[in-house]
Amino acid sequence: MDKKLIALVTGATGGLGSAMCQRLQKDGYHVIAHYRNQEKADQWAVEMKEQGFVFDMAKADVSNFEETAAMMKDIETRFGNVDVLVNNAGITRDRPFHKMTFQEWDEVLHANLYSVFNCTRNVIDGMRERSFGRIINISSVNGQRGQFGQANYSAAKAGMHGFTKTLAMEVASKGITVNTISPGYIGTDMVMAVREDVRNAIVAQIPVGRLGGTEEIAHLVSFLASKEASFITGANYAINGGQHVY
Repeated sequence: MDKKLIALVTGATGGLGSAMCQRLQKDGYHVIAHYRNQEKADQWAVEMKEQGFVFDMAKADVSNFEETAAMMKDIETRFGNVDVLVNNAGITRDRPFHKMTFQEWDEVLHANLYSVFNCTRNVIDGMRERSFGRIINISSVNGQRGQFGQANYSAAKAGMHGFTKTLAMEVASKGITVNTISPGYIGTDMVMAVREDVRNAIVAQIPVGRLGGTEEIAHLVSFLASKEASFITGANYAINGGQHVY
C-alpha cells in the first residue's frame, strides 16, 4: 500500500463491524470506527484493546444527515479524507406488515438506507477529486429473497443494492468502485443468543451446514477494498452458504 488509506466502518461495534475493523487494520488501513451509543462504544474499545486493536472512533447518528456531515468534517480535520467507506450500520424492527407501525418502518429505512446516502454523499466529492474510492454496502440475504416480518428491513436492504448499481455507473470513470455484500446468517453474538432449537432450525436450511463467520464477511470486505478489485463495481456478493442462490 503506497500510503495509509483511511477506512471508515459504520456500525463498528457490532459483530460484523468488529471483524471488519480488525481485518482492515491488519491490512494496513487507518481504520475509523463509527458508533452511536457511547456506553457500548467505551466497552467495545476496551474489548478491542484486550485483543490488540486500538481504533480511532467517530460518533454520529448516521440516519441524520446533519450529524453525519459534522462527523465526516471532524474525521477530515483530525485524520484526513475517507478512502474506503463501509456502510454497515443498521437496525431491525421486525413485525408482520399488517401490524407494522409507521415509526417502525421509518426508523429502519432511515437507519439502514438513508444512512447509506448520508455517509456516501459526504465522502463522494473527495473521492471524485482524488480519483480513488471504495464504497462497500452491507446488505442482507433478506434483501434478495424477502423474509416474513421484515418488510421494512428487506425494502431497505434491497434499496441499498439499487443505490449501489446506479452510483457504480456514475463514478466508475473516477476510479471509484461501489459494491454490495449480502450476508446470510452469521454467527454474531445476536444470532448466537437465539434459542438453540431455533438456531438449529436456521442452520438446517443452510446447505453448507453451519452459520457464516464474521471473519468471512470481513475477508470479502478486505478484497473489495483492495486495489486488485478495481475492475469490480456494481456487484452484489451473496455470502450465505447456499441458502439463497439465483
